Amino acid sequence: MPKIFTSKSQRTGEFGEQIAVRYLLHKGFIIIERNYTRPCGEIDIVARRGQVLHFIEVKSKTGTIPEAISREGEYSPLDGMHTEKVRRLRKIIMKYLLEKCWKGKWQFDLITLWLNPHARQAQVKYLDNIIL
Repeated sequence: MPKIFTSKSQRTGEFGEQIAVRYLLHKGFIIIERNYTRPCGEIDIVARRGQVLHFIEVKSKTGTIPEAISREGEYSPLDGMHTEKVRRLRKIIMKYLLEKCWKGKWQFDLITLWLNPHARQAQVKYLDNIIL
């Protein structure tokens, strides 16, 4: 049963994830799962490129798209990557690896998006192989 997104921030996140999936497909990734959820947390996208499994977190922000992803004094999509979020990501990734018996290479990636739905623009930044 698909998730129902009711709040504005949930709809923004879902829209950002859709853009991230298109971006990843364009870059040669194979999407394995979206919104893998267990009691210990959730990972937005699980994808594979070559022999590497990628766990991808997507952080989205709406508004006018700035020249740079982060400006001093402004909220950035990266602000959502706080200590508790990182702790939950570690747990859910380990859960996934154990559940799927994955023995190969894997990494954690982050996609940040600035979304301007009125202008139909999105700025995507892909940060790969982040150490958790």
